[in-house]
Amino acid sequence: QVPLVESGGGSVQPGGSLRLSCTPSGTTGSTRTMAWFRQVPGKEREGVAAVGTDDMTTYADFVKGRFTLIADNDKDTLYLQMNSLQPEDTAMYYCAAGRQGIPRWRLLMKVEYDYWGQGTQVTVSS
Repeated sequence: QVPLVESGGGSVQPGGSLRLSCTPSGTTGSTRTMAWFRQVPGKEREGVAAVGTDDMTTYADFVKGRFTLIADNDKDTLYLQMNSLQPEDTAMYYCAAGRQGIPRWRLLMKVEYDYWGQGTQVTVSS
């Protein structure tokens, strides 16, 4: 069973926006750190944004000022608001959950995450 379910992907033109959602579909144990990663065919999966157990957020340099993490604790959902999308943002986006207490400098490292969703495709083209 996939413990995390992503939604909200789609196709947009450059400059457009999308909001991705991540919701647990099963138990993730005591994992608290949540993150978004992305991957294009032939490349390594890369960290996009993460929120630690102290609500500290970190963003990859290539999305700073454009992407924002939003946590809705009532709905147990993590959103990734993506604005000013560019063709280079085209990728499969994955939600991930990891242990509590991941150091900030490791928040965007995929090895720190134990649970993954199946991904949602984002395509940016004119």
